[in-house]
Amino acid sequence: MFGFSFFDNILTLIYGSIAGFLFGFLLRKAKVTRFDVIVKQLLLKDFTVMKVIFTAIIVGSIGIYTMLGFNLIGLSISDATQGAVIIGGSIFGIGMAIMGYCPGTGIAALADGSRDMFFGLIGMLTGAAIFAEAYPYITKYMKLTDNSAMQTLASITKISPWFFIVVLTLFAISFFYFLDKKFKKPTYE
Repeated sequence: MFGFSFFDNILTLIYGSIAGFLFGFLLRKAKVTRFDVIVKQLLLKDFTVMKVIFTAIIVGSIGIYTMLGFNLIGLSISDATQGAVIIGGSIFGIGMAIMGYCPGTGIAALADGSRDMFFGLIGMLTGAAIFAEAYPYITKYMKLTDNSAMQTLASITKISPWFFIVVLTLFAISFFYFLDKKFKKPTYE
């Protein structure tokens, strides 16, 4: 119909759907689809969101480097420049502060029946459309990609990525322990 394919085969779509439903379910179980949980994270009163993100980074790193070790996947590093990342991250952060949701938790909250996220969805789609239309003009004035940016800590330091994963895991365990001792976790109904 369009002359191109979004997916290699139907299994890619099925696997993506299963992963998406599982991701949304886990976000809901962690209670990060709740507006008040995200706002309290931004106010540094509840660290549930940070713990979930930190845990996802560690689990994802272990999964990626394990699959990479068995040659099941290839590693593709983003070639975005620091300027593009700073601007994009700032827009993301402003949107999250205004809406109280990031895109993943927002869609999960919408699926959970959160009516306020409907306006956030309209904002996300509008922002994506504006960016898509403005992209040709943005690239005239700003370099968005740089092949020299395609590095990891392991490739820069020549140290095994597993070293960084272990250090990050130990840091997370210690930091979570500190947070649990220092801050009393709010209760949600």
